[in-house]
Amino acid sequence: MPIGEYSSLSGALEALFPGDPPAGRGPGGGGGCINAVSKITLQSGRIVFLKENSRALSLMFREEARGLAALKEAFPLNVPEPLAWGKDNSSSFLILEYIGSGAKRPEFWESFGRALAQMHRKGRGEGFGFERDNFIGSTLQKNDRMGKWTDFFAENRLLFQAGLARSSRLADSSVSRGIESICRRIGNLLPEPDFPSLLHGDLWSGNFMVDEGGRAVLIDPAVYYGHREADLAMTELFGGFNRNFYRAYEEEFPLTPGYDGRRDLYNLYHMLNHLNLFGSSYMGSVRSIISRYC
Repeated sequence: MPIGEYSSLSGALEALFPGDPPAGRGPGGGGGCINAVSKITLQSGRIVFLKENSRALSLMFREEARGLAALKEAFPLNVPEPLAWGKDNSSSFLILEYIGSGAKRPEFWESFGRALAQMHRKGRGEGFGFERDNFIGSTLQKNDRMGKWTDFFAENRLLFQAGLARSSRLADSSVSRGIESICRRIGNLLPEPDFPSLLHGDLWSGNFMVDEGGRAVLIDPAVYYGHREADLAMTELFGGFNRNFYRAYEEEFPLTPGYDGRRDLYNLYHMLNHLNLFGSSYMGSVRSIISRYC
């Protein structure tokens, strides 16, 4: 089914499912703190998943749809199919394939770890970045293509987020100087990977679910091509991933020695983004990571 952009939710549903109008709407479950979510049941009994936000954030849904499509091609387990996005007079929307939730299989974590490793190895880009900018949460994520990972991470991840924090007065000059110092030495702190891997980009425990078959489902991506260590680092930031996940990943696609010492630097990007999204309660974490690498 081809994905497309529509000028109204009703028009999108009519085009996607002609002769099968909505019969009901209910809570979608979850949804985090960014979007409103719901399930739409059609007259035939088919269910689709709906995400909504302000009209101004329609580009966020367009890029989420592109990211899900990229993941669906490369991730061996499950990713919801994006069906349509758009905006009407009052809101923007994204319609997705509905995936019911279930219980984890006994081998859930092992299969998840192997699948992520396979995606990182299979999904290779021709440079670091993505075909266009997208969003991490509701923050713009810069994806200008670059030939070196360290340049990309410094410019489009750390310095960009630091600039946002400084312009909104969430970060002072000492934070800016610390990040600039790190970025001047980034080539000594992070290695260049053998190739750019397709990354989920925001892979914490709230951005996967378990389908009715007990498999991992990737949701809410912020995709780009980067160093696979950045994806793994994010999984460790807030916890929630079983040790069997990491063991299986390493068996499938071993990491370069020294990853543990680089993990927090990758996560400085996410701490800066949380500072920009949620405020000064994340400043302590930002300063702590900066002091470690300065």
